[in-house]
Amino acid sequence: MPTVTLFAKAYNNRRLDSFDKNLRSTLEGLKVEVKTCGATARGWIQISVSGEDENVALRYLDDRIGLCPASFEDIHRFSTIKGRITNLENSRSELRIDMGVFSPSIYDTTIPLARLQAQLADGRKTTLKEIAGLFGFSENLPITVKIDNVDKDKSLIEAEVAEKQRRHYIAWAESMLDRLLILGSSHSGIELAVEQAGLNRDVVNIEPLGGFEYAVVCKLGTDAVGLIPRIGKNLRNASMAVFSPRRIFTFFENKLPLPIS
Repeated sequence: MPTVTLFAKAYNNRRLDSFDKNLRSTLEGLKVEVKTCGATARGWIQISVSGEDENVALRYLDDRIGLCPASFEDIHRFSTIKGRITNLENSRSELRIDMGVFSPSIYDTTIPLARLQAQLADGRKTTLKEIAGLFGFSENLPITVKIDNVDKDKSLIEAEVAEKQRRHYIAWAESMLDRLLILGSSHSGIELAVEQAGLNRDVVNIEPLGGFEYAVVCKLGTDAVGLIPRIGKNLRNASMAVFSPRRIFTFFENKLPLPIS
């Protein structure tokens, strides 16, 4: 009965219970026994899977949710990997990404500020705080990175923002629609909060970013910042950030940001 770590974080026991129910429903019809074992020290959800369709179930979960690398040995140069932003408030020179690696100990990958400036700020000498503000970076926000360097002797892993992720930001910016990024809530919880706030006409869609992370897509002309107090009062355990295309285009003086390089 293999135990795997999913690319999904449980923010509390309630979220873990909710995930367990959804997981069993997702794998219904397959000849497998699945059990949610709990979470790692950093909240990554671990499950065990066994049965005749075990391999099928694991492939499906990897495709739909993603599986975290279990150890440092599973990280390879030039590979593309998902992670979550971590320790944002305590760093100025690099963006730290939690990939779920916990063996033989916890390892993060880092994106140096100079690389972020080249990829996301057109080479401008912006601070990490300014870049975070432009793109809605916050603790636990999912992000896809490409591994640039793995030094096993120094236990060092360096990365850059993956091209897939940059294209995602471009698409968001070109849409000219604000997005309210909500971390630590279920889809149904966000739907209810939007309804209770009377904002159904101001919201176009709720896009999944991870297991309990979503982007609330605002109607053209709706300011995502203005939604925070109205939605937030019903999602007190969630954190929120804003992706604003207008802010980005103002910063880049109305040029198309994020050139692909």
